[in-house]
Formats: sequence, structure tokens, C-alpha cells
Amino acid sequence: MVFKMPKPVTIMGRSSSITNSFVNGIIPCIKPTDMEIETALNILGMEKNEVLCAYCGDIATEWDHLRPLIVDKKPTGYISEIHNLVTACGKCNQSKGNLNWREWINGDAKLSPKSRKIQNIEEKVELLEKYEKWGNPVKIDFEEIVGKELWGKHWNNYALLIKEMEKCQETSSMIKELIDIKINTI
Repeated sequence: MVFKMPKPVTIMGRSSSITNSFVNGIIPCIKPTDMEIETALNILGMEKNEVLCAYCGDIATEWDHLRPLIVDKKPTGYISEIHNLVTACGKCNQSKGNLNWREWINGDAKLSPKSRKIQNIEEKVELLEKYEKWGNPVKIDFEEIVGKELWGKHWNNYALLIKEMEKCQETSSMIKELIDIKINTI
């Protein structure tokens, strides 16, 4: 049996986690009522006692944002609330990321329903389209709410942190290079 070696990690390889933190740290979460959850599951063709992934049909383990919270490192304005959340398994949620669900579900991304050869994708798409039409998802203009100055300060902090991470990456790379040289002489 061949085991995969761990992939080398870089400090800048975590910049998307920082971006997610800067957006998710300000995103409100509106807790749904039991009736809203029941309605959502009903639209997705499910019952409370058998909650499945809306994308592939596996056992659901979490809720996924149907419409992404972040696109191109910027908040979309959507928030965490029932009209923007669907049941998902971890595979689908991780694979979909911030992609448009329609393109992703029929695309070739690793672990997408199409790439996993999930049956009845068309039926799942129909249910998700029906779900999208249910209610109006909350979409807000964060800058308008908090003001240009505070919003700018938030994103300036983000830029400063990314710049510091770049400096840290330079130091880390020098350290790694010296360690690699030493290891290769052993």
C-alpha cells in the first residue's frame, strides 16, 4: 500500500483562512425557527428524522451557504440564515467552497456530485432551484451599515495582516532552506 506524504504547508497558504475569518467574523447568524427548518427540509424533499445532503444525498452533517459569503476575497452581503443555508455533508461543503452551487454540482471539482457520479443530480438541482425561490435571502451592504471609515479600517487591518504574513513567509522560507540543506547532508 502506498501512503501519501504530507503536503508541505506555507504560511501564505493559509491566507484564505484569514480572509474567511475577516468576513465570517462579521457575518450575523440568524437562528431559524423549528417551523422554518421543517419548511426548508420539506422543500428539499426531506423529513426531520432523515436529513440528507441536498447536493449528493449522503447523511448531512452541517449546513452550507447556498450562496457564498465570500467571492474574490470580498463579502457578498449574504449572511447565515435559513434562506441561504442547505443541508450538506462535509465532502460537498468542502468541495463547493465559495463556488456557485449550479456550476459546482455539475462540474468536475474534486468531490463534486458529478465527479463522484452521484445519481439523480437533475432532481437535486430542481429541489435546490425550488429552495432558492423560497423566501428572500438576507443580503446586506456592510459598509453602508457601519460607515466607510470603520469598514475601511477593518480591511486595512486585513491588508496589514497579510503583509505581515508575507514577511513571516520570507523568514520561514529561509529557515526551511537552511534545514533542508542540513538534512540533505546527513
